[in-house]
Amino acid sequence: MRVRIVYIHQYYCNPRMAGGIRSYEQARRLVERGHEVHVVTTDITEGKRELGWRETNDDGVHVHWFSVPYANTMSYARRLRAFAEFMALATVKATRIKADLVFATSTPLTVAVPGVLASKLSRAPFVFEVRDLWPEVPIKMGALRNPVARRLAGGLANFAYRNASEVIALSPGMAAGITARRPGTRTTMIPNAADIAMFEVSPEKIGQFRAQHDWLGDRPLIVYTGALGKVNGVEYLVHAARRMQEIDPDVQVLIVGHGMEWEPTKELARSYGLLDRSVHMWPKVPKADLPVILGAATMSTSFVRPIKALWDNSANKFFDALAASRPIAINHGGWQADLLNETGAGLVLDPEDAADAGEKFAKYVRDDQWLSRARAAAHTLAVERFSRDLLFERFEHVLNRTVGESN
Repeated sequence: MRVRIVYIHQYYCNPRMAGGIRSYEQARRLVERGHEVHVVTTDITEGKRELGWRETNDDGVHVHWFSVPYANTMSYARRLRAFAEFMALATVKATRIKADLVFATSTPLTVAVPGVLASKLSRAPFVFEVRDLWPEVPIKMGALRNPVARRLAGGLANFAYRNASEVIALSPGMAAGITARRPGTRTTMIPNAADIAMFEVSPEKIGQFRAQHDWLGDRPLIVYTGALGKVNGVEYLVHAARRMQEIDPDVQVLIVGHGMEWEPTKELARSYGLLDRSVHMWPKVPKADLPVILGAATMSTSFVRPIKALWDNSANKFFDALAASRPIAINHGGWQADLLNETGAGLVLDPEDAADAGEKFAKYVRDDQWLSRARAAAHTLAVERFSRDLLFERFEHVLNRTVGESN
């Protein structure tokens, strides 16, 4: 069954860009299965802004771009403006593309508006994907304090769930949060995925990468790749690195990313005398550059601030580590912690005690037997439970079932 899909994602990325490529990977696979896919998205490339829509072709996917400036360093008010601007633009664009199914993926939650309106005008079913549980997470973070704003955000979530034929959640906790807010909502859990083929890197390339950097060589390397935002609390790794420096000065830390906490994190490393000594910070890189970085890593990491609402995340960096067969260390509980405790594919660190984390890092990056077991466990998880191809089958089934039931 060939389906014409309008796919709304405000921050769509392909492998040549810095960011998660879930939508790219799902969309191109839909095209390979014979479907027609139109992605409606924004161009957030820095520089002069150009007005108007432009269209590109990503492996058969029609991608419609409109320049709407956005950066993690923006104030909440400025980001809300970007959300509202795209909501209006995407509504006009999406309603002009004939669709058999409309699919929208958050965040932000405002993408539900063009999704619902386009589905109504096209008389096509609507599927909504939840990547972060809004408004629950920003409320717990203290970012959404105004009672009126909270009610509006809650109403928007209810609007999205009520009008969706089905909701896809990226973690068990998100799925539970959706049904708690609106009981009876048909919900399917499809987490982020491991792109195994992308992260297969030859030992020669890894060796070249290590040799290119005098500070690295054959030293143990702990990496963090991703956003340095309010929710991430990456300064935790710098505090841990301070303790590691006391135990084993050869252990190196590489932070690759961007966000509003970039400068404070860099300044903290500088104040400890670690910057460019044992802690190295690089700006964000295209997704295609991550495989060699993770391939050179002894261990990867994923962090959130010690707020329970953040435990339900489905961070790309977690699954990238699995795809690269690298142990992953996290500093929170929840379903990913349960996976690591169950399989031995990494470490679950104390969220409040970065010094203890530093001691554990220093211990395990030198434990060859543990590293070998953890790498094997990470690879098994990637292949047997989180392979992109495996999870895509579940995703396409949801879309086909939704279209079938609407006919």
